[in-house]
Amino acid sequence: MANTFVAAYDGSPAGRRAVDFALAQAKAAGAALVVAHVLEWSPYSFLTPEELAERHKRRGEELERAEKAVMAPLLADLKASGVTVSSEIKYGHVAETLCDIAKARSAGQIFIGRTGQSSIVERLFGSVAGSLAQIAPVPCTIVP
Repeated sequence: MANTFVAAYDGSPAGRRAVDFALAQAKAAGAALVVAHVLEWSPYSFLTPEELAERHKRRGEELERAEKAVMAPLLADLKASGVTVSSEIKYGHVAETLCDIAKARSAGQIFIGRTGQSSIVERLFGSVAGSLAQIAPVPCTIVP
C-alpha cells in the first residue's frame, strides 16, 4: 500500500469532505496526507513588461491569501489527527496539477470532492473531478 495520499482542497464544503475522507483513509492505512490547493492560472504569452510585473505581484498575493485563508486553518484543524499532513499550493490546470503532485509525491491515491452542482459548462466540458478520474495516474476517489 502506498504511504502517501493526495486530497484536493479548495475551501468548499465538498473539498472539506474529501479531505476528511482522505484523512480517515490515510489513518487506517498508516499513510501520510498531502492536501493540495490548486489555483487556476492561464498563461498569457503577449503581455508587456509592466503587465507581467503586475501579474507577478497578483500571483504572490494570491499565494499568500491561499496559504493564510484556506490552508492554515485547515492544517490547524488536522494537526491533532495523528496523521502526517503537509500541503502544497500550486498554479495550473487543477486536474493536471493534482496528477503532477501525486506523481512527485509517489502517492497511491487522489481524493477530490464532488460539488453536486452541475452547470451547462460542466456538462459540455466536464468537471474537474471527471477530468481527474480520466487522467489520474493512480486511483481517484470522488467524494460526494
